[in-house]
Amino acid sequence: MGHAGMAAAAVRYLRSADGERGPVDALPRPELRCVREDERPPVPPSEFRRVLGCFATGVTVVTAVDDGAPVGFACQSFTSLSLEPPLVAFMVGRTSTTWPRIARAGAFCVNILAAHQAPLCRAFAVSGADKFAGVTYDPSPVSGSPRLTDTLAWIDCTIHAVHPGGDHLIVVGRVTALDTRHETAPLLFHRGRFR
Repeated sequence: MGHAGMAAAAVRYLRSADGERGPVDALPRPELRCVREDERPPVPPSEFRRVLGCFATGVTVVTAVDDGAPVGFACQSFTSLSLEPPLVAFMVGRTSTTWPRIARAGAFCVNILAAHQAPLCRAFAVSGADKFAGVTYDPSPVSGSPRLTDTLAWIDCTIHAVHPGGDHLIVVGRVTALDTRHETAPLLFHRGRFR
C-alpha cells in the first residue's frame, strides 16, 4: 500500500473511531523554534550537493500559459503533499525567469516524464531558448496549461500557496484534474545523471 493508500486508511479509521463523517480536524501546530546560524556548523554547498545526490528523484516539466504563450521549466523537486485537500508541491529557484510567468498564470500542469524523455527534460532546463520548439502538447482540461505528449502522467493545478525556502520558493498547488497516460518506467535523476 502506497503513501496515499495508508493516508486514506488512516482517515477512514479516524472517522469510524469517533463516528465523524466530515473532514478530519488538523492537529494543532507545534511551537516552532528557529535555530540560529551560530548554533550549527555550516554545511558546504559541494558537500550538500554530493550527499543529496544519493536521493533519486523523478523528473517533471511544469508548464503554464502566460499571455497566450506556453511556458515551462524542468523540475525534479516535485512531491505529493496532501490527500484532503489534494495538494502537490514543487520548489523553484528564486532566480528562475519562468516562474514569474507561471505565477502570473495562477495555474500550472505538472508533466511527469517517462524514461525515454531525457532530451525533452534537457530542452526545458535551458534558459532563454524556445523550449516548445518541436514539442507536441494539448491543453489540460481545467487550466489549459500545456500537457506534453507521451508523458507518464499529468496533474493540472491552481496555485494554492507560495512559501519562502532559502534560495528557492516552495509552490503548493491544489489539484483540479489528473490522469496517467502510459504504464512505463519513469525518468529518474540520480547523482547528477538521468537513469
